[in-house]
Amino acid sequence: MRIRLNWPAGQAHAKLEDTPTTRALLAALPLTARANTWGEEVYFDTGVDATLEADARQVVDPGTVCFWVEGKALALPYGRTPASQGDECRLVSDVNLLGRLEEDARVLATVAAGDEIRLESVDG
Repeated sequence: MRIRLNWPAGQAHAKLEDTPTTRALLAALPLTARANTWGEEVYFDTGVDATLEADARQVVDPGTVCFWVEGKALALPYGRTPASQGDECRLVSDVNLLGRLEEDARVLATVAAGDEIRLESVDG
């Protein structure tokens, strides 16, 4: 399962694992939302309801596609956040792990707060 994200300054693709949250997200696509940033993390509302999954965690690798349950948001960390200790990617709370970006996670640095992001499913 793959998705594509488009924003004014770029795009990225991600390969997703088959999880309950992934299935709920794919069912809601395509969608368009306004980007928020928190340190070196991009997140945006999806309107998707989900519950924390067994492998949920707060510290992830850059480029991990995460779902923040409390915010109904896709969370895409590419570096340090205000909650980070050292060089880790620490999100505000535990998140569901959906997959990984195919490009270098630093491409997300071109997303500005308020940018329109389009999220859609990609065949293949």
